[in-house]
Amino acid sequence: MPSGKSPLTVCIVEDNHGTRDSLVAVLQHEPGLRCLATYATGEAALAGIPAEKPDVALVDINLPGMNGIELVAKLKLKLPELPMLILTSYEESGLIFDALRAGASGYLLKKTIPEELIPAIEQVRTGGAPMSAQVARKVVGYFRQIEKPAASTHSDVQKLTAREQEILSLLAKGYLIKEISDRLGIAFHTARTHLRHIYEKLHVQSRTGAVLKFLGRDPS
Repeated sequence: MPSGKSPLTVCIVEDNHGTRDSLVAVLQHEPGLRCLATYATGEAALAGIPAEKPDVALVDINLPGMNGIELVAKLKLKLPELPMLILTSYEESGLIFDALRAGASGYLLKKTIPEELIPAIEQVRTGGAPMSAQVARKVVGYFRQIEKPAASTHSDVQKLTAREQEILSLLAKGYLIKEISDRLGIAFHTARTHLRHIYEKLHVQSRTGAVLKFLGRDPS
């Protein structure tokens, strides 16, 4: 990360003490990142993260009490702009899509840490959707099973402007927000504003939810 910039701030939600300490250690060795706080439960994170206002949250799925997917959904209501990365040992398709539909911005398997963690944090902060290779293959495989987008017949999608539909179409093809802004010749901030409007009009909280609606699948 270029010098002179404020470090990206991170909160960690992980119930396993050893894993939590390992994540903190990884962040401490990275000068461009700073760990603000750690939480062992979803309930504690829901109370603390809105006050901390981190740049990124790392969330384990298998938490005692409120699980990570429920936490992501609740945090999205309080901090809609907060990017959240799911960290988990599970790679079942159902959990992947439940997490992304809830509003998670990416999904990393714990066995890929630390080599993928730092790039993923930096990527998700700039509008990316990082995923471990195994997870990405499952997502791509899912979309390949869908024969034809149903945007022309979906009432919610029809509410989008031409530019918003253009951006949504590129999202469905896997482009990142930065790549979309470059491709369309618009400012990154403008592209993110369009994306926020797309989410609002489609009543979704994540790019996966928006893409599912574009493809004619109900993400709820």
